[in-house]
Amino acid sequence: MKVNIDAPAKVNLFLDIRGKRSDGYHIVSMVMQSVSLFDEITVSDTDSGEIKIVCSDEAVPLDESNTVYKAVELFFKETEKENKGIEIKIKKNIPTEAGLGGGSTDAAAVLFALNTMFDTELSRKELAEIGAEIGADVPFCVYGGTMSASGIGTILSPLPDLTECYFVIVKPEIGICTKEAYEKSDSPEFSVIKGMDKITEAICEANIKSVAKNLYNKFEVVTALPEVEAIKEAMLKCGALGASMTGSGSAVFGIFDNENMRDDCAKELEAQYSFVYTAEPVSEVFA
Repeated sequence: MKVNIDAPAKVNLFLDIRGKRSDGYHIVSMVMQSVSLFDEITVSDTDSGEIKIVCSDEAVPLDESNTVYKAVELFFKETEKENKGIEIKIKKNIPTEAGLGGGSTDAAAVLFALNTMFDTELSRKELAEIGAEIGADVPFCVYGGTMSASGIGTILSPLPDLTECYFVIVKPEIGICTKEAYEKSDSPEFSVIKGMDKITEAICEANIKSVAKNLYNKFEVVTALPEVEAIKEAMLKCGALGASMTGSGSAVFGIFDNENMRDDCAKELEAQYSFVYTAEPVSEVFA
């Protein structure tokens, strides 16, 4: 059996780091949004007795360190189904090391595909619980849409669908080490905590201008990358209502309320950057 599934990227409309637990995990406040930039996943059963990963991006590991490999292992462990062999083909459209959740959404997609292939009828809640063992962003990717997240990112609360808007996403060449960014955020100089009430209220009121005005990402402050600021400035000059880095970076997104202005911005940025994408909000994933 073969299952094809599209795995959407996510952006962080809000991200604050509120502290650190004794086990080393950081406590966060986030608002996440699925967007229409997709990795294309094909999951097939085989008789090899092995988990095989094929990926279009040579930088992606194909061993047990890959999130989709972990997803397969955990699925069979939790369901006690027999794994006679699984092959996963990944066409990467979501850039890696960007803060767009590519690895997490791929893992979520594989869990959904296996759930279909083996008729296990696991609920989203059950799939999210498996996903939480893979990574903190995987449960959100299982649900998708617009959600707030707390704890280590796995305590999720649904929000109303984001009102109609348009995204430009740019991934600069520079990358950010997530581990180093979190470690730097532990410094007392970054201890101020920002509330996310304003942005959640704006989402509930379907006020996209207020949403854009209240975008926030503490990692922007922590990393202070000139490339990120330059991209944000370019987006705002093109008419973006707001712009922010997503996740621990280094991708930056801008929000527009006009599709033509968004497209014009993307064309302008394509002259300067290799990885430029256009997208819209996605309210339903893996349907």
